[in-house]
Amino acid sequence: MNSYKTLFKFASAELIEKKSRFIGYAQKAESETEAVDFINEIKAKHTDATHNVYAYSLREQNTARFSDDGEPHGTAGLPVLEVLRKENIINAVVVVTRYFGGTLLGAGGLVRAYSAAAKLAVDAAGIAQMRMFHICRTTIEYNEHQKLMFELEKAGVLVTETDYTENVTVEYAVLSSDFEEIADKISEITNGRSTVEKLGERYRGVITE
Repeated sequence: MNSYKTLFKFASAELIEKKSRFIGYAQKAESETEAVDFINEIKAKHTDATHNVYAYSLREQNTARFSDDGEPHGTAGLPVLEVLRKENIINAVVVVTRYFGGTLLGAGGLVRAYSAAAKLAVDAAGIAQMRMFHICRTTIEYNEHQKLMFELEKAGVLVTETDYTENVTVEYAVLSSDFEEIADKISEITNGRSTVEKLGERYRGVITE
């Protein structure tokens, strides 16, 4: 997977439906442990709530789980999960807390209310487009340093560290889709004397909505 969408930041939002209060919480989660910890944190914050419904979707083993937390089956947790699925968001967890207002909403009303609260929280959190980068290192002679920096900047490559010793060593993050082009350019400007050393791979957020 070269890219995926997740949440940009923690956020919360709420709505009132027939005197019932719905509070949506959304957060990025890299693992099931992080998702469960977040759910437990919200539950501890709202121990007096009528329901704490949740859903999460993870890259880790393609995991997706949800809970109605006592609401009628299919009226709460699944609609929250569907909000994430509709936006193709993964590595994210959403909890919707409900304080019952005294009026029954019916199955359709519950689905709409939980979906709306989850969507409000997700919209408030924003969406980050995560893309795969190669973390690279190149050692180059001083008289070729400016050429290298020009090419990296032109390609939108993120330089993370520069070490000036006998030669110049530059560490940078390049999109996996641009790696071959950058490697060829570095070989060209150094007449094959310098190469690109891969140090690893990492996802970075490059676009937010």
